[in-house]
Amino acid sequence: MTNLTVRLPAPPVSWQVRIRLVAVCLGLAVLAFLAFCLGVGLGDIPLGLGEVVGALFGQGEQGQLFVVWQLRLPRALVGLMAGAAFGLSGALFQTMTRNPLASPDMIGVTQGAGVAVVAGMVFGLDAGPGVQVLAFAGAVAAALLTYLLAWRRGVTGYRVVLVGIGLSWMFTSATEYLMVITEVLQSQAALGWLFGNLNGRTWDQVTPLALALAVLAPLTFLLGRSSRALQLGEDVAVVLGTPVQRARLALLATGVGLVAFGTAAAGPVAFVALAAPQIARRLAGTAWPPPLASALTGAFLVLAADLVARRVIPDLELPVGVVTGVLGAPLLLWLLARARRA
Repeated sequence: MTNLTVRLPAPPVSWQVRIRLVAVCLGLAVLAFLAFCLGVGLGDIPLGLGEVVGALFGQGEQGQLFVVWQLRLPRALVGLMAGAAFGLSGALFQTMTRNPLASPDMIGVTQGAGVAVVAGMVFGLDAGPGVQVLAFAGAVAAALLTYLLAWRRGVTGYRVVLVGIGLSWMFTSATEYLMVITEVLQSQAALGWLFGNLNGRTWDQVTPLALALAVLAPLTFLLGRSSRALQLGEDVAVVLGTPVQRARLALLATGVGLVAFGTAAAGPVAFVALAAPQIARRLAGTAWPPPLASALTGAFLVLAADLVARRVIPDLELPVGVVTGVLGAPLLLWLLARARRA
């Protein structure tokens, strides 16, 4: 049995539970929690899995509690929540456009955040929370520009992808130009952020991201019916009574908000928004990327990549985006090959 039908007599409501999808979500949640605890325990003062779990519940020595709660927990929480935000955003974009290649880092949204942050570093506007504000503003501006340029009596997923790819290269070129004309120290700082980096994360990055997820994640699931209708095609969605353009705009705004706050906290971590929904879809065996499984997959990918980045070279912590880029590039080539055959 792959589906379980649940019925309530009062009120008269029924729904189907996908057994495989539930099992996949539970498995991904366990893997993400394990990677989360291993990341918290990794450092100059190594902590075992039991010590980390105990410290999370306020048990243990005072020194262990300080190390976990003040030094390491913000980094792990940013990785967890940013990965979930990227996975959810990628699922929304891919469902809305009906294209497995559509993700924020493929259609210019992430690059828009990048050029805004680098410009802020060049012109001295990155002090305090400036990086987060600039990343958010750049992502939103890039998404609005993509939407406006793709508008032709409405917006289709195909035009969004084509316009977004063109804009992403323009933003990338602008970023490279700004890094060439700036000073060496500023260029190095910008380069470290552009790869996606969890080093030095604090509670200042955790709080805005947590608030954004608390608002946008439930909204993602409320828009589930509209996204599934769009997955069937624009004509079918109209027949089903879905206001196509309003639904697409709401999905776009939600996806941009997720990737904007995730990028502001962790930097533009490459390929997570592209890979997580496709991995989740194949694990769950669904016709579209399942949102919850995509979020859990994204969280696990970022946390696992951070573990690799911290251990692959002794005494050197690589940016997490370097690892996700190495792992995501083969997936992109495989998706391109499948798209060409289709």
